[in-house]
Amino acid sequence: MKELTYPFSESAVRELRAGDAVRISGRVCTGRDRFHKFLADGGNCPVDLRDGALFHCGPVAVPAENDAGWRIVAAGPTTSIREEPYEAGVIAQLGLRVIIGKGGMGAATVTACREHGCVYLQAVGGAAALIAQRVRRVAGVHFLKEFGMTEACWELDLDGLEAVVGIDTYGRDLFAGVRDESYGRLAALTGTEK
Repeated sequence: MKELTYPFSESAVRELRAGDAVRISGRVCTGRDRFHKFLADGGNCPVDLRDGALFHCGPVAVPAENDAGWRIVAAGPTTSIREEPYEAGVIAQLGLRVIIGKGGMGAATVTACREHGCVYLQAVGGAAALIAQRVRRVAGVHFLKEFGMTEACWELDLDGLEAVVGIDTYGRDLFAGVRDESYGRLAALTGTEK
């Protein structure tokens, strides 16, 4: 298990390979569809994400006890391919080092990860309550009124969120490899071309 701690250095990220198991700690920010579109349309990011992480996640939060801000009760990854039209530009614009999500991404994101020194980490889908236990603190929330709870940009301090490198900085894409192998096996079984 490799450890990644915020701020995420380019050298640490470039040491990772597709398939590596990682444990991520420190500040990450959430961003889903509305946040990505807002950035693509020229909106200013409310936090500095250089050498940071963007988590494709729509957390469920409740007021913390004693008016101490928010407590996250669910933080599952959302399907990342929805962000494909925007992700390469967001990586380049913001200087991201880590994207966390669910499922694969497309060719533009793979290229951006290679060119800009960013990795895409696969978090476990369906484990929102378990992932929420890795959130130590909500450091801030942006666009809550404008975007709503799940689409807002949440600043989360994580402690040991486990994930797998799905796309590395060398252009290796775990999801494309599984897809290509599956098509090859299907073609062999059916006697058809790939």
